[in-house]
Amino acid sequence: MSLVQGETIVAIATAVIPQQGSVGIVRLSGAQSLAIAKKLFHSPGKQEWSTHRILYGYIRHPTTKQVIDEALLLLMLQPRSFTREDVVEFHCHGGIIAVQLVLQLCVAQGARLAQPGEFSLRAFLNGRIDLTQAESIAELVAAQSTAASQIALAGLQGKLGTPIRDLRSTCLNILAEVEARIDFADDLPPLNEAEIEEQLQNVLLQVRDILATAEQGELLRNGLKIAIVGCPNVGKSSLLNAWSKSDRAIVTDLPGTTRDVIESTLVVRGIPLKILDTAGIRDTVDTVEKLGVERSRHAAAAADLVLLTIDASLGWTTADSEIYQQVKNRPLILVINKVDLASPQPVLYPDAPTVYLSAVNNHGIEALETAILTLANKGAIVAANSEVAVNQRQASALTRASVALEQVQETVANQLPLDFWTIDLRGAIQALGEITGEEVTESVLDRIFSRFCIGK
Repeated sequence: MSLVQGETIVAIATAVIPQQGSVGIVRLSGAQSLAIAKKLFHSPGKQEWSTHRILYGYIRHPTTKQVIDEALLLLMLQPRSFTREDVVEFHCHGGIIAVQLVLQLCVAQGARLAQPGEFSLRAFLNGRIDLTQAESIAELVAAQSTAASQIALAGLQGKLGTPIRDLRSTCLNILAEVEARIDFADDLPPLNEAEIEEQLQNVLLQVRDILATAEQGELLRNGLKIAIVGCPNVGKSSLLNAWSKSDRAIVTDLPGTTRDVIESTLVVRGIPLKILDTAGIRDTVDTVEKLGVERSRHAAAAADLVLLTIDASLGWTTADSEIYQQVKNRPLILVINKVDLASPQPVLYPDAPTVYLSAVNNHGIEALETAILTLANKGAIVAANSEVAVNQRQASALTRASVALEQVQETVANQLPLDFWTIDLRGAIQALGEITGEEVTESVLDRIFSRFCIGK
């Protein structure tokens, strides 16, 4: 993605849905934004065209003077705008027609259609935000839970970028001290190696602390895919309905009722969960049910976690054992359902985390949720209350920074010449700079911003 200085871009900045949405926004950014707005927007009376004002009026065709829409115009002139360029927004009526016509008029007046994420890219390149804040914008838009949105907001407020820049600054200061001793050894006092080692250790510990949030970030952003599997008529659909507090799945006493995979999305303690209710797994001659069984096996193989559901009134059966052999290598929880009908005789189950519940009585759901988060080794996430959580790209850079810092420590401990210190120090500085964007290639920027929606 290339940025031409002064080029004006335009995009629809809101979702366009027929017969839905009361407002549609068309956004311009660049040197010609104000000029284009003045050609298209008629503001009656003596309204002042100055920055950070909202004007009322009509969008008209510049030649025919045909009124396109009654609208508001928002002016944000440089440098007090998101992109630090002149930004103009037409706030039109929602729907498809008005915003599309306004977009076409802007293009006809010389604006170029924006690429995905190009407004945020300009904000980054013009120093308005750093790369962690830019990524947080995309994460905020994509957030599936309140916890994920709070993490994204923290990143947008600089709570990740600021400490990373501080750590990089410390490494730069250490590098300057070391290189000064290399170049001017006779004119400066000896290097305080103990102090340098302490600084390196502090930086390394902080890098590791931030890196430790990567797993939490992955869970909050993407959640878990969970497949409910088991024999027919063990209560899988009843479990989905009780858990989601809906009637997504048909429940009958007839085995084989569920013929396809049914999905339901829940948010449990801030973690998005995609629950898959699958067809009962058994040998069958019914062609449609056979397809459902095959899809159940695929769902179990692709899931992050399998809930192998057992009928407590029947105990552990040969059919249960056969299904267990198919899924035992997956992260697994045994769900013993229908405990309200269970025999008082003790039943031996495989050695796996086990939850007892009654879906029809809505009993045991909370215990199941706790077991899921605990098994995923994420049980501490809810209580951790971490303000930031790094994404995969940031985690990769932090890992390289951590390795480089460890190698610097080893170099110091082995009393190698100062020239060797600088090699890995520069590696750590490079890796930390990639996180905030102080050291980043165009290909990395393309990869990051191409995932944004158009208009952001």
